[in-house]
Order: sequence, then C-alpha cells, then structure tokens
Amino acid sequence: MGRLQGYRPIGIFGGILVGLSLSTVVAGPQTAAVPRPPETRRDEVREVLHGVEVIDPYRWLEDAWSPETRAWIETQNAYTRLFLDADPARETLRRRVARMLRVDTVSLPIVRGGRYFFLKRRADQDQPVLYMREGPTGPDRVLIDPHTMDPAHLTSVSLLEVSRDGHWLAYGLRHGGEDEVVVRWRDVGTGRDLADGLPKGRYFGIALRPDKAGFYYARHTPEGPRVYYHAMGTDSSQDVEIFGQGYGPDKIIGIDLSPDGHYLLLTVYYGAGAQQTEVHYLEVPSAGSQGPDSFTVRTLVRDVPARFLGEFGGSTLFVLTNWKAPKGRILAVDLRNPGPPDTWREVIPERDAVITGFTLAGRRLLVQYLENVVSRVRVFEPDGRLVREIALPTLGSVTGLQGEWDRREAFFAFTSFLIPPRIYRYDVATGRRTLWAAVRVPLQPDRYVVQQVWYTSKDGTRVPMFLVYPRDLRRNGQNPTLLTGYGGFNVSLTPTYSTMAALWVQTGGVFALANLRGGGEFGQAWHEAGMRDKKQNVFDDFIAAAEWLIAQGYTRPERLAITGRSNGGLLVGAALTQRPDLFRAVVCGYPLLDMIRYHKFLVARYWVAEYGSSDDPTQFKYLLAYSPYHNVKPGEKYPAVLFVTGDADTRVDPLHARKMTALLQWANASDRPILLRYDTKAGHVGALPVRQQIEDLTDELLFLLGQLGVPVR
Repeated sequence: MGRLQGYRPIGIFGGILVGLSLSTVVAGPQTAAVPRPPETRRDEVREVLHGVEVIDPYRWLEDAWSPETRAWIETQNAYTRLFLDADPARETLRRRVARMLRVDTVSLPIVRGGRYFFLKRRADQDQPVLYMREGPTGPDRVLIDPHTMDPAHLTSVSLLEVSRDGHWLAYGLRHGGEDEVVVRWRDVGTGRDLADGLPKGRYFGIALRPDKAGFYYARHTPEGPRVYYHAMGTDSSQDVEIFGQGYGPDKIIGIDLSPDGHYLLLTVYYGAGAQQTEVHYLEVPSAGSQGPDSFTVRTLVRDVPARFLGEFGGSTLFVLTNWKAPKGRILAVDLRNPGPPDTWREVIPERDAVITGFTLAGRRLLVQYLENVVSRVRVFEPDGRLVREIALPTLGSVTGLQGEWDRREAFFAFTSFLIPPRIYRYDVATGRRTLWAAVRVPLQPDRYVVQQVWYTSKDGTRVPMFLVYPRDLRRNGQNPTLLTGYGGFNVSLTPTYSTMAALWVQTGGVFALANLRGGGEFGQAWHEAGMRDKKQNVFDDFIAAAEWLIAQGYTRPERLAITGRSNGGLLVGAALTQRPDLFRAVVCGYPLLDMIRYHKFLVARYWVAEYGSSDDPTQFKYLLAYSPYHNVKPGEKYPAVLFVTGDADTRVDPLHARKMTALLQWANASDRPILLRYDTKAGHVGALPVRQQIEDLTDELLFLLGQLGVPVR
C-alpha cells in the first residue's frame, strides 16, 4: 500500500438568454438545417506571444463562476437537451444501457491479517460499498456504505490503506468526479471512525506504520508535492513535513512503506507519464522520534533520465526501470548497502516484449508483459529463473496484479473486449488459478469477432489496431464505426471490456481501438515518438486508422464516429479540426483543447513534460500548430460534436470544452449540431451514481447513432 493512486440562481446576464429561441441570430457562418445554437458573446482578446499574435475570442468563459458563464452553461445545456430528449428512441436505448450497467461488480481484494477488503456494488446500487471478509470464503460484512451518507448518491468511497493486522483501514470519500478526497480512518472491530483524518485534498499515497503509532502521506500543495508524518491522536495541523522541499507543482511524489515498516520509499515523478524519476528512501525512526530532524533521507537515483519504480522484498528493493532498456528490465538493490544503479543486480533482462509492471508474492516476482498489445504474466525466482507463465483465458488484458512478498497468494483481474473483469486468486507455489469473482453482463461473445490488424501511418510507421464486430458483418462501406484512441503519457490501450463497445457492436457496428504512438505499447521509444514536438504523429496515426477503415470497406466518412476523453479528448479535437471531412460525429470528453494556455490551470503543470509549454518559444510553435482551439476555421463544415465536461473536473479544467463549444458553434458551416453536455456534478474521475452513468451513456450513444443514421431497434 501507499503506492501512487492511481477530478445558483440564474437570470439574464450580459445579453445571454436563459432558455432558447430557435430564431436566435448567430454572429458567424451557420446554416438553417438545424436549430441555431445560442448566441455567445465574442470578446477578441489579442496578445503577442513570441512575435505571433494570438486571438482568444472566448477567454471570458475561463471564469467558471461568473454569472455570465453560469447563464451560458444553462443555456447550452438546454440547447443540448433539445436534441437528446426529443428522440423517441431514447427510452428504448436507455433500457438497453441499464441492462448492461445494472450488474454486480467487485474490485480486487487487499489482504491483511487474514481479512479480505474489497469494494462491491450490487446491481441495484448506485455506488460501490466497502466490504470485509474473514478468510477467502467467509461471509461479506459491510464496512462503509456511501449510500447512507448522501441521499443523492454522489459520494463514493475508496480504500486507501489497511493496517498489517487488518484492524484499521483508511478510506477516502469523494464527491462527484473530483480528484480530491477526504481521508478517514476506521476501526474495523468497532465500526467507528478514529479521530484522526485528513482534510479534502489530492493525495498520492498513505502508509501506516505496523505499530499503528502514525502514518505517512504524500499530498499535492500549491507549492508542490510534500510528504508528511501524522502521529495518531494529534491534529493534522501538527503533522511533520519530512520530504519535498524544493519540488514545484510540476512534480509528483509517491510513497511506499516496507511491510516490516523499516524503510519508507520516496519516488519523485517528473510529471504525469514521467520520463524521469528520482528514488530516495529513509530508515523509519521509532514512534517517539518523529520530529523534523529525525528523518535522514538517502538517495538511490537522481539525475538519471529514466524511470525507476520499486517494490520491497525484505531488505531488497526490486526496481523496474527503462534505464538502458527502453522496453524495461528489473534490477535488485540491497538497501543495507545500495550503491549506485550501475552496481545493482539485474534480475529480469530486457526482452522484445515490454514489461508494464510487476508484483512480489510468495518470495517470487510476477512480471507483467505486453506482447503486441496483449498481456502475458510470468513468474520468476528472485535470481531471475523462470518458474512458469500464468495461463490466461484468451487474448486480453491483466488489469491488476497484486501480492505480498511473504504471502503465496496473489490476485489479478483479467478482461477483454467482450469479457467483463474476472478476478482470479493465484497460488504462487503451486500455480493453481481459481476464480474469485466475475462481472456478468447480458452479452454473447461468440457472436462477435475480435481481430488485431496493422496499418501504415503517414510517415510509414506500422501501427496496430483492434477491431470488434459481428461475425456476419459485410465490408460494404456501410457499417457504423466507432474509432477511439489515446496516444499519450506512456498509457497502453489493451483489450479491456467497455460497455460502450459492447453496446456498439450489438447494434451491428464496428468498434475500433488504435494503439497510437505516445502510448506505452512498445516501450519508451513508442512513447517518445508521440511526445512534445512529435505529438502530430499521434494525430497522423489516428487519421490513418480512419482512412484504413474506409479503404478496407468497413465504413465511410458518413458512417464513422470518433470518441476520446482527457488526452483522448485532445486527440479527437485535433482530428476534427485537421480532417473535418473524415468523420460524421465526435464525442469529446473532459478534453484539453487550448494548448497555449492549458498549463496555467489546475494541475496542468504535471503535463508540461509530455506536451511542452507555450512559455518556451520553440514549444509554442508546435503547440500552436495543432492546438484545436486555435485551428478552428470560420466557414468550415465540421462534423457533429458533443462535448462532455463538468464542474467537478478538478484535473482538466472545463474551460477547454466551454471555449471550444462557443468557437465551433460560431464557425461551423455544416448542418450538424455542436453540443455541450455540462454536468455541475461530474468530473474527470467519474464515480457518478450508476443511474447517472446510464443517462450519460444513453446520451452519447443516442447522439452517435442518430448522427450516423443507425436506427435503435
């Protein structure tokens, strides 16, 4: 535990009307084929950056809480509902979505003191509930039910840490989709919360001492990440800062405490999707010696341009790194006599497949590989000898892998496009795999085909893509096709279950997932080929995927839709502005779109290492060249677009979607709608009640199917 874990009354203001007039006159090119969007005031802020004049007509929409912006949001939502609520197929589709989402779900368990702690949501519930089970097969006991805390069911619970004896646990409470949580501690035996806790904030790890005298935690502050020690029974205002001075808000610090409580590992990430990390550690002092001068931090890695991620195995730290190994290798260092990295023992050398992660269990290493974007898991002795490969059900993804050095029991989750998550309990000593839990949905996988194809991008690079479609599909250019991707932050998109994908193929369509550069599918070189000044490669890969689907007869532009969220929202935003002729409809969720100002808001300094910053004159040029907001052309015929965001997105500022909606509505010369669904409760993390998830997914499917001319039967 303690690892990085993995966001008013309104009237009439400033000439913006609350409510809609379909005869509203819009300043800018429009057609009369669809109801005109509401008018948005243009206020062309002009500034010169590095000798280039940049015009920003909707900067006033950056102020989320001004009365004018709130009125604008309400008007935009009303305009969007005009399209989405009037469709007579909505109720039929909503029932279909509900059947897929109203199912039992369960998380991987954390085992402490013979107790199994996990989250489970019944089909009739809106939020997961935190449970405990005595032994692997004992009865489930409810520990924390967030439904009792919030009648609107907007509060969700997360499991953050459990004491070694299984008697205490730390849990987080999140409202809506915010990244921030309130941290509380609970005594499992009494069912009561302790007086200790942490205020609402963004935390990157919590680690309890084995003697339960106190805990360590990492937190984001306006100055940068900091690590603190909290002594149980004291107020959090008295917590001792032990690490982090000098690190700015572009850094992240994760912590991990060795199971025996002897060592605290401190990993400094140089931004999200870090290209570089620092690794430090300290020998934990006794409970009575926790003053500011009691902590001596020792450095293992600094100023090495690579990633180092450690796991404790007794006094040995096993480290996954891409240092001198772009596809990853695992080293071992004895913390009693560490030495520099070039003296560490290599346990698992680099291979053709990418090492994406590992865990320790039963005094062995369980190493997760990605081979041509498909998961493999192999078990090794600490000296690197191969024990066996874990058999997986089919082509798919291991989405969780966890164990403990001194326990022979490990858990992992397996999923594929048409297989919802299954959780397996694995005996490291015998190799026996048993099903611990499974999600069951009304879907018949044998009716569909899962296929991996390769296509050629603009510069000749070969790129893989997964296709999912009905077995009886004909390549006649008429199939409704939904293409998605991500392409950033070293994130690999592997075959995983998606309710959207399952519903899409049930309509008879093709679901396509492209493994773009910028991800981690083929190691660090693949990631770097889609970063900073090479970001255009990501968009070229995506556009080439669309062109391949058309050339191969799967679809045509009028039947092709794209969707993406977060960095994927930037992806589809760039695609729709660079090739508006190629797509019929776009769902763009929680997106980055103004790449000139993105780094000025919320926690976006984390992403400068990935994208660059307009503060730098060289980086400014390539950011301006692709920034979707700055590449909208008046009079262009754009595809239909549904932007999705919400006030509770405390990661990617909703201003991006607000500004882009206004600009596209003004510039668009096609008869296709530009819509904004703005939820005052939703955020980047999700965590909305299932009933709201049903409504939201219904909106997106209804929009896409309607624009592609697909009837809902």
